[in-house]
Amino acid sequence: MSTHADSKPWTVPALADAKRNGQKLVMLTAYDAGFARAFDANGVDLILIGDSLGMVVQGHDSTLPVTVADMVYHTRAVSRVLQRALLVADLPFGADATPERALEASLQLLQAGAEMVKIEGAGFKLDIIRHLVEREIPVCSHLGLTPQSVLRLGGYRVQGRGDAAQQLVDDAKAVVAAGASLLVLECVPSPVAARVTAAVSAPTIGIGAGPDCDGQVLVLHDFLGLDSGHRRPKFVKDFLAEGGSVAGAVQAYADAVRAGTFPDAEHAYAS
Repeated sequence: MSTHADSKPWTVPALADAKRNGQKLVMLTAYDAGFARAFDANGVDLILIGDSLGMVVQGHDSTLPVTVADMVYHTRAVSRVLQRALLVADLPFGADATPERALEASLQLLQAGAEMVKIEGAGFKLDIIRHLVEREIPVCSHLGLTPQSVLRLGGYRVQGRGDAAQQLVDDAKAVVAAGASLLVLECVPSPVAARVTAAVSAPTIGIGAGPDCDGQVLVLHDFLGLDSGHRRPKFVKDFLAEGGSVAGAVQAYADAVRAGTFPDAEHAYAS
């Protein structure tokens, strides 16, 4: 049973220590105090205030309508109850369009209680990452399927197959070199995610990226088997059915991630 309520709080340097020690990291999204408290008390190491709230909480068809004010509101609610988990908050669409905008939005999120901000993509975002890290703002990068790019990508599709695999590895190295302390890989073939994980010093957190990442994350509603109104991704597993309660579901998920039994082949993508 994965109850860690008495353990010391997670810090950004402790994430790198976990990777070096082979300790799997357990992450879930949360958007309110109630779920955040349950996750924090039952073995979750990191909580993400995802801009996924636009789809699962606000009812939008994408994450694009989410604002910085939305993110600040939910970050405040979650941060008030955390004792152990490290809190990561998304920079919503457009908030990282320039270094200045990214800094302003990040300051608001950190003042609301976040300990790290998450940025989608590489390319010009490398300058954004450097700008924030130089100003003492920890950054989590997000590569692979980046939901804020849904219009350019033409939908939610697996990324990093074929010739795109090497570009993904190169982008991962670049964001970590720019200063990212954590890297989320979404909808990436398992072998490619394994290559990225071996190539970078920062821990990787997979969501539909196979078992070889340094940790895993799921969206709250998917993890509890709730109908979000959107197509259920292949990588999703209903842990509430297995755990019997929210606390039991969290413990079952945390145990499976740490044991390396989730995700299995059924919940991962091949090259």
